[in-house]
Amino acid sequence: MTAEDLAHHGDAEATPGLVDLAVNVRRDPMPSWLAEPIAATLHDLAGYPDAGPATAAVAARHHRPAAEVLLTAGAAQGFVLLAQALRDARRPVVVHPQFTEPEAALRAAGHRVERVLLPAGTGFRLDPALVPPDADLVFVGNPTNPTSVLHPAADVAALARPGRVLVVDEAFADTTGPGEPESLASRRDLPGLVVLRSLTKTWGLAGLRIGYLLAAADLITRLAAAQPLWAVSTPALAAATACAGPRAVAAEREIAVRLAADRDHLVDRLRALPGVTVAGRPASAFVLINIAGADRVRLALRERGYAVRRGDTFPGLGADWLRVAVRDTATTDGFVATLAEVLADTGPATGAGPGRPDGPDGRTEDA
Repeated sequence: MTAEDLAHHGDAEATPGLVDLAVNVRRDPMPSWLAEPIAATLHDLAGYPDAGPATAAVAARHHRPAAEVLLTAGAAQGFVLLAQALRDARRPVVVHPQFTEPEAALRAAGHRVERVLLPAGTGFRLDPALVPPDADLVFVGNPTNPTSVLHPAADVAALARPGRVLVVDEAFADTTGPGEPESLASRRDLPGLVVLRSLTKTWGLAGLRIGYLLAAADLITRLAAAQPLWAVSTPALAAATACAGPRAVAAEREIAVRLAADRDHLVDRLRALPGVTVAGRPASAFVLINIAGADRVRLALRERGYAVRRGDTFPGLGADWLRVAVRDTATTDGFVATLAEVLADTGPATGAGPGRPDGPDGRTEDA
């Protein structure tokens, strides 16, 4: 797996004119309670950004002191800050398959990264025993991109210990259901815990770049020292304030309920297709599927107007995996009908199958 593979993301698949099932950003119109505060900042861009009010709003949402919150220019900046600020980590480990930016950021900062590969045969479920006991910097996603698996909070929390920084990527936590089951965002008792959140997915703010880190105050101070001045723009700060409020939280819960219904519809339709295996128990805004010869299936889907995310750039997966974003039922029905046609036209192919991700089950390897 090369650095170039780790830098591949779904937006590279989403060619204009195609139905975009490759990017996990919600596309619904922005509500007025969010759009209006963002637009209002355009009249006051001469002043430097003041992160104080937004930081306080995010802290209140998660029942933490403001000193335990660091706003970032998207969740991806959070991974860079962690990699840069924690250069003294002796044994960093990334639990895969998951979002590739944590490993990419670690590599760029000069870390030698070890991978723990969760096996497809167990539905990509987290087993804390697979993580080396002396790993002092551990990254895990929950729910995990691209598998859509939601790990029990107790299993994730079991990875925390003195002398270790545990980074939990919760960029999609608000997609998993009302109350964000299994989130650790409000836990202040776990040593070394860092929770990373994104506001770009549910609210369609990928172009605005806004996210945040939650951690103990001393660690936040260390991360802030690695961050450029005024890293988060005034419009993005307005978005953070609005999205931390009770109106936003209530709206997220309603969206999560609708998303669950749309996800169930997609999973049911996919499971009805011969030769298609849905990985694990999907819990987020996307579904991971295994199809023998998936790469040629993906290209055939593009010719018919649909973009899906290739899986072979995720460590622990291979060429027979695809990630599909959850959309409304009409879009799903059109996609599944087209996928059925593609499978009928391309015929059977040999492949690794859902029990054969790249690398032995549960393997720990150097990257």
